[in-house]
Amino acid sequence: MPSVECDPDVARERLEAAGVAVEAGNTDYERWRAERGEATAVAYDDKVVVQGSRPTDLLALLRGDGGGRAHVYFDGASRGNPGPAAIGWVIVTSDGIVAEGSDRIGETTNNRAEYEALKRGLSAARDYGFDEVDVRGDSQLIVRQVKGEYDTNNPELRERRVRVLELLDSFERWSLEHVPRAVNDRADSLANEALDDA
Repeated sequence: MPSVECDPDVARERLEAAGVAVEAGNTDYERWRAERGEATAVAYDDKVVVQGSRPTDLLALLRGDGGGRAHVYFDGASRGNPGPAAIGWVIVTSDGIVAEGSDRIGETTNNRAEYEALKRGLSAARDYGFDEVDVRGDSQLIVRQVKGEYDTNNPELRERRVRVLELLDSFERWSLEHVPRAVNDRADSLANEALDDA
């Protein structure tokens, strides 16, 4: 169980600012408890202990990692194009993986799945409070459309592109690059595992 040495009052403020509900502790020794995703934070007098299968769901918020820079990797997958689709995204800092997620998103095309993965990864990075993001994906089409190098003729993709640009504008600085699938392997694996788990 990771432990964060910090002022519990400051930690509580960070969580509440990120929209995480904080409740009273279960014992006399616990100052408060909070849950997000698959992690539970329990505050004591001089530290916060994080429990659960995915402590990264809370650790970056508690440590105050917000305000820094993160790498966001994204990938979407569709079997049938259109067909069953899923997404995967990963947020990485110099300390390692801060957060990751995957989800089935119903029946859609591969390009729509790629945009959805990008939106979810950017939203998560924003929720964690990062000021700067370096975004990486293995879809050359999506990367070039968002950067304005390719036209976005499909109205549905154009709408998704606008939403992605709005999210990117919420950061002080951002970059977006196409990378080989091997560099994007964790996001790719998450998307494919979500499809396989159906």
